[in-house]
Amino acid sequence: MVREVSGETLQAYPVWDATTRWFHWINVLCVLLLAGIGVVILNAGALGVSSDGKVTLKTIHAWTGYVFALNLCWRFVWGFFGNRYARWGAALPFGGAWFRELKLYLRSLRSGDAPHYRGHNPLGRLMVGLLFLLLSAQMITGLVLAGTDLYLPPFGHEFAEWATGAGEDHSKLVGLKPGEKELLDPEGYAAMRELRTPFITVHKWSFFALMALIPIHIAAVVVGEIRERSGLISAMFTGAKVFPRKPRD
Repeated sequence: MVREVSGETLQAYPVWDATTRWFHWINVLCVLLLAGIGVVILNAGALGVSSDGKVTLKTIHAWTGYVFALNLCWRFVWGFFGNRYARWGAALPFGGAWFRELKLYLRSLRSGDAPHYRGHNPLGRLMVGLLFLLLSAQMITGLVLAGTDLYLPPFGHEFAEWATGAGEDHSKLVGLKPGEKELLDPEGYAAMRELRTPFITVHKWSFFALMALIPIHIAAVVVGEIRERSGLISAMFTGAKVFPRKPRD
């Protein structure tokens, strides 16, 4: 589709398929909810949250995390089957071709004549790679912590066996609830919590890194929208960008 804006002819190009757009907005909602609940959990003592209230918050956090994890896993699969711009070859910062594109893009930024890209520009691909790395760390460690804290799938049953010393005697698991310590085997529970420690450390620090990267990502999108006038933001709703000249990719 061609249209004219302020005397400039713009050509619309389809970019993001529906699956990619759905992933993006479901991910945004999940991350916002997970971050909000996570901050309350981290400050539960200062906020006066009771033990039962903390368990409830962790449960909501975990079930939101399942939606987040399923959505993220589907995006990983779609990276092999989606359209050209949804595929990992166009989204992640790998290979000599990307490095050459990055050098060209940085030089063109300094000259004030950066090329347009239908998909992610080279800096955008770097940001996407970092975000997916941190999101993956959150997903993996979160699934482990859901098992150690709440005995939820996919690892909760095994952690419950370990914490109670039940082994094959599953009758010992009856009545075991998050936060209860009456049915726990002190040695097994201590060992399980020791295993948990590095996972919670990674979960916490990847969360802080993610909270630092997200504002940078949003700022870069806004700056790119203002500079390029390509419909960068609206493309995540409509699927199409507009350019005054043919994009480099």
